[in-house]
Amino acid sequence: MTYPTAAARGRQTPPNWAVRQRDLMALMDRAAVPFVAHATRPDGTLRQRTVWTSMDGTDNGYEAFLSFPLAYLLGGAEHLHELGRKEWDAITWQYENYGTVEREFVAGFDWFHSSESYTYIYYLGLADPERHVDRERALRFARMYTGDDPQAPNWDGDLTMIRGPLNGSRGPRHPTTRADWEYHRPILSGYLAPYEDIEAPGVDKTDPLFRVDWTDDATYDRILAQINERMTRGDVPLNLSAASLVTNAYLYTGDERYRQWVLDYLQAWVERRDANRGIVPDNIGPGGQTGELMGGKWWGGYYGWRWPHGARNIVEPAFVAGSCAALMTGDMSHLDLCRSQLDMLWEQRREIDGVLKVPARHGDAGWFDFREPDPLYYIHLHYLSGSDEDRQRLDEIFPERQGFEAMPPGFGRGKAGVFPPKPWLAFIEGRDPAFPERLIEATYSVVLQSLDRVDADDSDPEERHCYHFQALNPVLPEGLVQMAMGTPAAVYNGGLLQAHLFYHDPVRRRPGLPEGVAALCDDVRCDAVGLTLVNTDPVNARPVLIQAGAFAEHAFGEGTVDDGSGPQSVAVDGAHLAVHLGPGARARIELGLRRFVNQPAYRVPRYDAAT
Repeated sequence: MTYPTAAARGRQTPPNWAVRQRDLMALMDRAAVPFVAHATRPDGTLRQRTVWTSMDGTDNGYEAFLSFPLAYLLGGAEHLHELGRKEWDAITWQYENYGTVEREFVAGFDWFHSSESYTYIYYLGLADPERHVDRERALRFARMYTGDDPQAPNWDGDLTMIRGPLNGSRGPRHPTTRADWEYHRPILSGYLAPYEDIEAPGVDKTDPLFRVDWTDDATYDRILAQINERMTRGDVPLNLSAASLVTNAYLYTGDERYRQWVLDYLQAWVERRDANRGIVPDNIGPGGQTGELMGGKWWGGYYGWRWPHGARNIVEPAFVAGSCAALMTGDMSHLDLCRSQLDMLWEQRREIDGVLKVPARHGDAGWFDFREPDPLYYIHLHYLSGSDEDRQRLDEIFPERQGFEAMPPGFGRGKAGVFPPKPWLAFIEGRDPAFPERLIEATYSVVLQSLDRVDADDSDPEERHCYHFQALNPVLPEGLVQMAMGTPAAVYNGGLLQAHLFYHDPVRRRPGLPEGVAALCDDVRCDAVGLTLVNTDPVNARPVLIQAGAFAEHAFGEGTVDDGSGPQSVAVDGAHLAVHLGPGARARIELGLRRFVNQPAYRVPRYDAAT
């Protein structure tokens, strides 16, 4: 049995975007080597402080390299996969020796940070689905949250809740100690105070964003006492990001109990929202009651509506959990928890200086810290659901898409090279045909800046902060993922890579575009996808296996393949299409798409059926 197959023949001069895409991928392949040599010792451990006691920072070690397996998934060199695995193991060992990791998992920290670092293992799962150590680790990590690991009693099945906002391989972290927060005291002084009733010298409480000095020992002691009294027990919406960790186990096994855990936990938060007049409460006490440790207030919890980031830490975890549920069920109503909070915030909008803004925070005086809406979650919602309802949300709040095309200097310089999806959406909507070239230019520029930082870095390893190596990493594939796979990419804090397209090289028997092959997906719809494949090699033919969805969760339908000699009809009716690109050939491919019709899984396709 073979996969449906199409062929493209005839040499053509490759378009500039295709040549530059492959050149940029090759540059990142090479740039990884001096970065790793500078950042790590021969055993892979980071060249940084010999002592680390803070909760924070473990995630940043992983974040410095999680882009390596993502670049490999796009078609990067084999050594990116090898280095990505080596660094995961080395950093895990290093932080276990620091004492912040136990049994390969963070001992106890919040899911704002854990969601950042564990994206790494989701990419490794896609990179080699048959790697036994990855599967075993996925199941072991999931058991820490499903109530099956007595050493990590994070889950309360009776109350359908995670028992603390700081959690991990040792269970809920309560109480926290001075050493847990010590490293970030100067940084936390720059955020608003964690409580509105805090007493500290020099505080101006008329400013709702008032700050306190964490570096003052007396103030620090008071903050810590209140944190332990109010914030370190019970559930918070941030914990919804653990859904992707449990979904990771489902993708290996298809075990219904993992899917059901995600659905049950998401539903528990839906019920808490409904009981709180449509607003997700940000603190659930150890007895399962809203406001139990906060004097009855539904706001004021750890990473909640007020401190430290506000609404983002409610909306984003709701999206992550909802997207996991949607992936496993095909039911887009699981995104309603996220939708409802965006709608609720939009209802609170105010016109300030002629600009419509929504609140980012809620405190004792009500909603405050009004800002312009962020299109990030609206874009992801519409991409995932493809629904008219989510399109209408996007159109109502961002009717003219003003500034969406902009790629300012340093665009893509964020954590692990995050490329905000606004320019990608402008391209998909036909508003910016120059996007591919501009994206490549922006990425190339940031890669060069990163290499310059590596060359200039003569800092003392004992003084390096936890973010140090992220700013030096020159492997930044996310923009190219948007360009090739037809996706805004994964939500950084815990999202899975949900895409219209995924590629395999049937000759090398691995994921990613084959050598010399470039891809541009420019038509992304709920029921169809359009892309161009280019073999930039005028000497050698290249077969490509196109997959519908990163987890083969979609299926292609009927379509056409055109190599310039006229469209050829092709009927797929499955998750894979094999395309044989002759030397220097180009293929324009249009395919129908049925989304979320297959059980998602980490799986290896039948490579022999594509050659």
